[in-house]
Amino acid sequence: MVERPSRIWKELLPEVRLSAATAFWLDDGSNDAALQQVEVIMAIAKRLNFRPKSAQALPEERRARLLAQMSDVSDAVATRALIAYHFQAQRPLMSAFLDALGVTHENGLSTAESVAPPERRAIDEAAGHVRQAFPDADVRLYLRTLKALDGETWVNI
Repeated sequence: MVERPSRIWKELLPEVRLSAATAFWLDDGSNDAALQQVEVIMAIAKRLNFRPKSAQALPEERRARLLAQMSDVSDAVATRALIAYHFQAQRPLMSAFLDALGVTHENGLSTAESVAPPERRAIDEAAGHVRQAFPDADVRLYLRTLKALDGETWVNI
C-alpha cells in the first residue's frame, strides 16, 4: 500500500511541519502551487471566520504557522508542502542521495527523462551512505516522500 502525502504531513514533527509550511508559502513557481495556496487560504479563512481576502492578507509567517497547525490537509497541499520543503531545506541531502545512486541530477532534481526503479540493495546502500552525513530522520522523511510521490520509480524503498 502506498503511503499518502497527507499522512506524512500529519506525522511530521512540529518544527519540520513549520519549515514545510513556510516553504509552501514561498513556492510560487507554478499554477499548481497557486491552487494549493488558495485551498489553504480558504481553510484558514474558515478556521478564523475571516473573509478569504483577509486571510490572504495575513503575513506569510502567520499563514505558515496556521498551516503548520492543520493536521488534516489534502494530499495536494501535503504534496506541495513536502516538495517545497525538500527543495528549500534538503537539497544537499537530495543531491547526495541521487549521487550515491548514480542518478543524473541538477542540484537534487533528476534531469533524466525517466529513471528506472533502483534495486532495493542500491537504495539501501545509498541511504546508508547519506545517513553518514545527514540526520536519520531527514533521510527517512525524504525516502517516504519519494515513495509517496512517485511510487512507480521508488517502488523498492
